[in-house]
Amino acid sequence: MLRNQEKNSVVRGIFLILGWGLGLDRFYEGDKKGGFLSIIGWSITFYSFIFLKCSGYEYVEGVKNYSDYSPNPLIVLPLLAGAYGGFLIIKKAFRLAKQFENAE
Repeated sequence: MLRNQEKNSVVRGIFLILGWGLGLDRFYEGDKKGGFLSIIGWSITFYSFIFLKCSGYEYVEGVKNYSDYSPNPLIVLPLLAGAYGGFLIIKKAFRLAKQFENAE
């Protein structure tokens, strides 16, 4: 059977995998501020990428000649925010894996 530390790291890992966008892992750890900041940060990232059409999709619709295509330069902002958030998720996943491995 699993020990308490191992159980804790498994549960935190499940919350990280399933609820990273909602900050469920942070709420489970008792970090309410971090959970709300996670919700706000991912909401802004997804909102700006999808609803503000920073992807350049609106420019492609009417363009028949793709050599005239110029993407919206604001695509860099949600991509950087998403990449940084993804980095933090992977970093935390490795920390949880190490915690599970070192549990006594």
